[in-house]
Parts: sequence; structure tokens; C-alpha cells
Amino acid sequence: MTGFARVSGEADWGSWAWEAKSVNGRSLDVRVNVPSGFEALERQVKQAASKAFARGNLQIGLRIDLSAGKETLVVNADALSAVVRAYQNVSSAPVDGNALATLMTIKGVVEAGAQSTRDIGSDETIIAELGAAGEQLVADLAASRLSEGAAMAHVIGNYLDEMEAQRVQAVALAGDQPKLLKARLEKQIAELEADKQVDSDRMAAEIALAAAKADVREELDRLAAHINTGRTLLSGGGAIGRKLDFLAQEFNREANTLCSKSVSLDLTNAGLALKGLVDQFKEQAANVE
Repeated sequence: MTGFARVSGEADWGSWAWEAKSVNGRSLDVRVNVPSGFEALERQVKQAASKAFARGNLQIGLRIDLSAGKETLVVNADALSAVVRAYQNVSSAPVDGNALATLMTIKGVVEAGAQSTRDIGSDETIIAELGAAGEQLVADLAASRLSEGAAMAHVIGNYLDEMEAQRVQAVALAGDQPKLLKARLEKQIAELEADKQVDSDRMAAEIALAAAKADVREELDRLAAHINTGRTLLSGGGAIGRKLDFLAQEFNREANTLCSKSVSLDLTNAGLALKGLVDQFKEQAANVE
């Protein structure tokens, strides 16, 4: 099931953004990419995703931007010691505050710098805030997938309605099976033994046997039960993708049997129409969690 979510924010040290993308998958595969030093967040977000989802390929990433962060002043202690010693060598005056202030203006003694991502990653407060935002991202992604799931439930429900319409048509056509079988056997007998009289009891027995083999009432009853099961799954919610996959296999089995037992073109066409709907149903079911 596809989905997208984004959570972002700013702090005095810079800005950050979580992004998550979800595509269809038969099982759950969660991949979390975070900057070096944020491995604890990777575990936290992956655990939250594993609790929230049952299927899908998830790509989750955290971007840290320190360009908007505050710059810091870094004193190069070695350089400062060197200029102090040089000052003392050429001057008998003590290194007081004014002299020290002057020395610190020498290039290389004091440099401007910014926090690194490792500095941010070692701050427990920042990690806690980013972790909460990561869990919010997972919740937003779940909401996005639920929204799509509602639309897909409507589509799948329409396929079930169309299957039921084809099933009802097949029920009506199935009533003609015995009559059509009788007509077929009588024609075959007339063609093969036109000059012989076939015993009526033998022919009745053959017609009864053929009719029993061509009886599709069980298949049509099972189709009705499967359609009801599909509707129950859609109305119940939850992770139903695998159950719908299995149901699609059952639909396909009954439609194949219906076609193989058919002795009329109309009933065969109804079975083929069912197979087409089953294929569409199966394709959509593969997108469901």
C-alpha cells in the first residue's frame, strides 16, 4: 500500500525533516536512513513502524541541516599559548586582560565554528525530540495509508458486487445444464448410431451421470460464501491483505471449475467474466496491508 508523510521542524541549532514513503510489498520491509550518530533513532522509528504496519516496503529518512544553526567561537589553545609565550619573550609586562584580548585577535587563535551532527546526536534532549517526531511520522504515514485503503476498499467492494451479479446470472444459466446435456447426448447417439435404437433406460442413466458431473450448484454456493467473506473482511478493517490474497485463489478455483463443467456458451462466458473480475480483485488485493 502506498503512502507518504513528512514531519519537519526548526531549532536553535538548525532544522530537520523526517520523510517516509511506502510502496506495495508482500511482507514488511522497513529501511531507516539517519545521519551518523543517530542510530538510536533508527531503532526507535523502525520499532514504531513494525508495530504500525504488517505489509509494505517503507523508506524512512532523517535529514539534518545545520546551516541555520548558531555559530560558535572555538579557541585554539595551542595557538594561544604560542602567542602568549612570544608576548612574554618580548615584553616585561604581565599578560593582563587587555593584552590577552589583543592576542586573541590574532588569526588562528580564535576561529568561528558550528556544531556538527555528532554534537547534535549526543544531546539527549534533541534525540528525544527527534524520536517523538519520528513516531509522529509513522502515525501520519499510517493515516495516509488508511485514506488510500478506504478508497481501495470501495474499488474491491465493487468487484465483489460484479462477481455476485455474474454468479446470479450463472445460477440462472445452470438450470439449463440437464436439458442441454440431454440434447447433446441425443445428437451424438443419432450421429453415431443412426440405424440403431438405444435403450431408453441406458440413455437416461448416461444423462443422469453426465448431469451429476456437470452440476455447478456447489461451485456457485461456494462463490456466494466467498463473496460474503470478502465483504465481511472489508467491513471489519485491520490487516486483511493476505486473507484477500487467499480469497482470490478460492475465487479463481471456483471460476475455473465452473468453466470446465459448463455445457453452454453463455455459462462459459459467465465463468470467463468471473475470471476476469477475479484477476482484477487479486491485483488490488496485493496492494492491501
